[in-house]
Amino acid sequence: MKVQLDTSKDGGDQEKIVHRFSRRSFIRYSIGSIVMTYSGWSFAAKNGIFTTYKIDSEVRTTVERMLSCAMPDLVKSPASDKGLAPTELHCLNQYKKYQYGRYTYGPGLPIERRFDLMPEGYQPEHIKRLHRLSSFFTMSDIHLTDKQAGNQLIAIQQLDSEFGAPMTSIYSPTMLTTTQVLDAAIQTANALHATHVFDFGLSLGDTCNSTQYNETRWYLDILDGKVIYPNTSGDATQDAISYQKPFKSAGLLPEIPWYQVNGNHDLFMIGSVSVDADPSLQLRNSYVNDRIWAVGDVLKPIKDFPFFPYLFDTTVSLKSPLYYMGTINGASEYGEIIHAGPVSNFLKQPFNSPNLNRRSLTKKEWIAEFFNTSSLPQGHGFHLVDPKYDKEEPGFSCYSFLPKADIPLRMIVLDNVQDPKDGSHDIHGHGYLSATRVKWLRSQLNLAKKRLELVIIASHIPLGVAPIGSEMEWWESTSDPHAKLKNAISLAKLVSEIQANGQVLCWLAGHRHVNTVKAFKAPLDAPTEHGFWQIETSSLHDFPQQFRTLQVYLNSDYSISIVTVNVDPAVREGTPAESGRRMAIAAQQIIQNDMRPNAPNVERAFGAIPVVSMDPTRPQNGTADTSIRYGDIAGVPYCASYNAELFKPLSPAMIKALKNRFPI
Repeated sequence: MKVQLDTSKDGGDQEKIVHRFSRRSFIRYSIGSIVMTYSGWSFAAKNGIFTTYKIDSEVRTTVERMLSCAMPDLVKSPASDKGLAPTELHCLNQYKKYQYGRYTYGPGLPIERRFDLMPEGYQPEHIKRLHRLSSFFTMSDIHLTDKQAGNQLIAIQQLDSEFGAPMTSIYSPTMLTTTQVLDAAIQTANALHATHVFDFGLSLGDTCNSTQYNETRWYLDILDGKVIYPNTSGDATQDAISYQKPFKSAGLLPEIPWYQVNGNHDLFMIGSVSVDADPSLQLRNSYVNDRIWAVGDVLKPIKDFPFFPYLFDTTVSLKSPLYYMGTINGASEYGEIIHAGPVSNFLKQPFNSPNLNRRSLTKKEWIAEFFNTSSLPQGHGFHLVDPKYDKEEPGFSCYSFLPKADIPLRMIVLDNVQDPKDGSHDIHGHGYLSATRVKWLRSQLNLAKKRLELVIIASHIPLGVAPIGSEMEWWESTSDPHAKLKNAISLAKLVSEIQANGQVLCWLAGHRHVNTVKAFKAPLDAPTEHGFWQIETSSLHDFPQQFRTLQVYLNSDYSISIVTVNVDPAVREGTPAESGRRMAIAAQQIIQNDMRPNAPNVERAFGAIPVVSMDPTRPQNGTADTSIRYGDIAGVPYCASYNAELFKPLSPAMIKALKNRFPI
């Protein structure tokens, strides 16, 4: 193992800490088969043998080395000799032929020092770190997927080349190994704890893919270190398939408490549709019955965009049984897709093995599962929910906590996912706050202001980075013809209130599967401490499959530094998690989604439809955000990571309080 941290626990300089247990080469140049036999280690004796998947013997962050993979030209047409088109993503048996999934290691990605929020003329040369206030890690968008469920949207990824093909959330070969990848990520966090000494871990939502009970239990049981059974078919012979083998997960170290944010995939069917909004659709029954789902193309927008940015009417599509959506044949080493295609191609409806553990959880049921764990704290943050607000909004999931009782730093965990009762027929990927959530957020910000506490806000959905019409922006409920609830606060008002607090260091989010860092600068004529950072964490489901470490320092001039570093799970060669890495790389090579987004802030969508500002702190002049940057490294053709030290100034009152608490 090799673990490095460039500062000691108290913030002072230290020499590199290196532990080596192996001198094996890390340059991997042979892809082999993406999903062939995996190595494992026996955990139990004879009649109760379970595989364990150890991670690599060296654990490194992206500061030390970066994954490097070629990015070939995009193949636009299927049946080409040049490679696979996006609609052929499912052809895993051809990945070796076209050398998809190969990777080596390149140089490390440096930590860029960022002073965007600091006063003009700020001189950082002699600034030292005085005290480490907090150390934690974030993981997001794990998307633990029951690949053998019968009510998925797999077929759309193959049948809809325009809208479905880029959507790895409905099909990706990585869905075969989501449980094993999470296990490897948890083991990697455990190894980093030796030097980072994490105060806690934070999961930023989308733990499961489609609100299912078994997906949720996989997540909790992996963190608890229990035996995981990926095969849900009821056919025990499939347990011999490489990615189907039951395995003993490692579990998060018991000294690391972890907390949870809910995401849209935790609450909505495939992150998109409210399960119980329209009983005539029988969505709840589709989870547990023995049929393969037949629906229309839910990703085909409404013609001519009459209610833009409301793009889809999922109810209409779900009532149109045009295509069987298919499932994964768990008896196939390559995760073959079966029972997918136009209904007219089938003589009869295909059947699927039913499993009651696939049942969909309501929001309250999903929250309740977090009280049924052996890891700590019981409830994982939801035990801190104020009953007063839960009574006002059943299923209320906002809470706050102090990671250390003697450190004035408050974590505010904010549910900004849409409400399953909002009536919308659109995809439920937008940002939303009810009046109750806004009232609670204001109370927490006021509390922190009064007590002179620094603040970090964590939610699933980020602010001001998703273009209007992307289905990931702030929900414009007034444009939604079916909305029964209204967004209680505009994005402009929300950002303004966060800025005005002056003690908010950063906003943490997931959702978009990217590693974007953005500066919300203080408004003109406002004190510089009214600025804050936004830090997004990418997905463990899609390339680059990374999580983040974050360390918050008080500096010698009583400014704050947030050091955030991307981490690749230290997968061991030959394990399912390493296969998952290769498949994530292959998916990116084939589909080539933009994992370095920086959308311009435009006045008109498509050059024609007037839209509100995607970022109220920037002009709608068609330019990109100059504060958004990504790493560029020689020897790494495509870098979707970003490591940074983010400086933040504090108010005179906050500086005075911290000087009393941490004198030089």
